[in-house]
Amino acid sequence: MQQNKPESKKTSESSLESTYMVMPEHTNPRGYTFGGTIMAWVDITAGVVAFRHCRTSVVTASMDELSFLYPVNLGDLVTLKASVNFTSRHSMEVGVKVLAENPITGESSHTATAYLTFVSLDKNGKTLPIAQVIPETDEHIRRFEAGKARYQERLNKRKKRG
Repeated sequence: MQQNKPESKKTSESSLESTYMVMPEHTNPRGYTFGGTIMAWVDITAGVVAFRHCRTSVVTASMDELSFLYPVNLGDLVTLKASVNFTSRHSMEVGVKVLAENPITGESSHTATAYLTFVSLDKNGKTLPIAQVIPETDEHIRRFEAGKARYQERLNKRKKRG
């Protein structure tokens, strides 16, 4: 059975910005946020973006390297900015930028960036076609082209693994 191709969507239609406050349960004894906590926030935020883009069930297929550039401290406000960067027929890349803000001083730092791949699934767990993303700004176009290059890298790695 041929599945209908979903309509294309603008980047802004599914973009999301979410903010969390780092509480004691999110930190180690030094007061730094657990990397796993930030990873979970990244995955949740990216998942919401993917769901908004597809309006179907979505699952995380992969997360590219996540490097922590600066520590995130107890009491910081963590803002995650996420959007669909690139779409192929059956997968999409969602980019997430993580910023930490000291709520007293207002000083903010870019602490991490992650790229997650999602697939859309039907009720039987079969992949569904994904709506193509329409970049709207020069920045969206830059992210689209970079996402396309990462998509090709992922395909090449998969082919090498066999």
